Amino acid sequence: MDVSGESLAALRSRVSRAKTDASLERLADALSADPRSGARALAQSARRRREQLLREGRRQALLFALRRRLQSEGALHVAGVDEVGVGPLAGPVVACAVVLPEHVDLPGIDDSKRLTARARLRLSAAIREQALAVSVAAVSSREVDRINVYRASLVAMGRAVRGLRVAPDHVLVDARTIPELDVPQTAIVGGDGRDGSIAAASLVAKVHRDDWMTRLAERYPGYGFERHKGYGTREHLAALERLGPTPDHRRSFGPVGQLDLR
Repeated sequence: MDVSGESLAALRSRVSRAKTDASLERLADALSADPRSGARALAQSARRRREQLLREGRRQALLFALRRRLQSEGALHVAGVDEVGVGPLAGPVVACAVVLPEHVDLPGIDDSKRLTARARLRLSAAIREQALAVSVAAVSSREVDRINVYRASLVAMGRAVRGLRVAPDHVLVDARTIPELDVPQTAIVGGDGRDGSIAAASLVAKVHRDDWMTRLAERYPGYGFERHKGYGTREHLAALERLGPTPDHRRSFGPVGQLDLR
């Protein structure tokens, strides 16, 4: 590869756009042979980016190792399942089930809590685009009050799995086992940070619930739902004292129930 006729700006763009370690290695070799000092500096950049891609590839291989083993044993479609919204004082518990294809392109996939809002939006869109099936289910705040939040999380996850348009052969669940589900399951403690399919489900669920809470903020101005997403922050507790609970608050949660007793 001869890059001597290209400007440094064009070469910098090529390095930033390269998507494989092989292409970055070829670029780095060509840039190293270029007499321009700027080209040699770009060669170092290309090598660093190649190392980052290789590390990310190894990380993702570990994230999907269990799925590959299950598929090798005959479980063609493996679903990851997770829920969000157990702790907030308001809004639903939301669960998601995702069946990913054999080959995925989800750089940066991780536990949703470790990612920025922008990264979650990007990855959630990519997951929905690439997945063989995505199902999102919710349990309302009133149902949470009726059956308790722990059972609500299990109900939401069960609904999400049953809503998949591709029937899973095995289900990977974050920390728990979903009752009354006629599919083999594996519970993984800390699964949203240890398994790629569960991480994908946690991302889609988180983005979906955050959008839900932003819409609730428009319905109930003054509570700050668009910022705290229903969690018991100082801002939220102050708004509860000032405005009282909304129909979407969980009366079974102490800070809300105590207001009803006054």
